[in-house]
Parts: sequence; structure tokens; C-alpha cells
Amino acid sequence: MSSAQDYLPLVIQGVVALGFVVSVLIVTHLLGPRVHSKKKDSNFECGIESEGNARFPVSVRYFLTAILFVLFDVEVIFFYPYAVNFKALELEGLLAVILFVAFFLIGFLYVLKKGALEWEK
Repeated sequence: MSSAQDYLPLVIQGVVALGFVVSVLIVTHLLGPRVHSKKKDSNFECGIESEGNARFPVSVRYFLTAILFVLFDVEVIFFYPYAVNFKALELEGLLAVILFVAFFLIGFLYVLKKGALEWEK
């Protein structure tokens, strides 16, 4: 059984990490330059001067496709531990991976059925 004392290193690491982030944010704010001008505050993109208004309507389908890509792309990350230990996991690991793929395949078929990937509508 684990006790609260076993989690002390994790708490210390969390406090140190949080302290570092907060201190860096404060120090950079205090030491950073405070010069503002139209040229400095303008957007800069690869050396190309910006023109026009950036606030134009974008299709919701673009964002939906991006979110679906991230969702289905992240599942590939979970194959790495299986690939590293596939001999040790044996049949039970294979069945778990097949079930994992089946869940995502059901989700993908649902997305296709709803027409979320159809651009021409």
C-alpha cells in the first residue's frame, strides 16, 4: 500500500515546476522592454507585410476536419507501447489493440455516416 509520504517527491516536483513558471513570467515581465509602436505591435508573418482584415469568415467544416484529424491522429501514439512490448503482451495485448482499433473505427464510421468529412454541401 502506498502512503501520502510516497507522493512527496511528486508534490515537490510540482511545486518547483509551478514556481519556475511563475518566476519566469514575473521576471520577464519586469525585465522586458516596454516600447510600443505601430510597427512593433503589427503582425509579422514570414517577412510579408500584412494587408486587409484577418477577421473573415471561415467554414466550420475546416475546424471540424482539423479536430477530427487530431482525434484520429493521436490514437497512433497509443500503438507505440504495444509495438515495444508486443511479445510480452501476447494474445491478451493483441485483443486489447484490436478492441482499441474497433472503438476508433466505430467512431470513424459514425463521422462518415454523419457526413462530417463531406466538403461539397
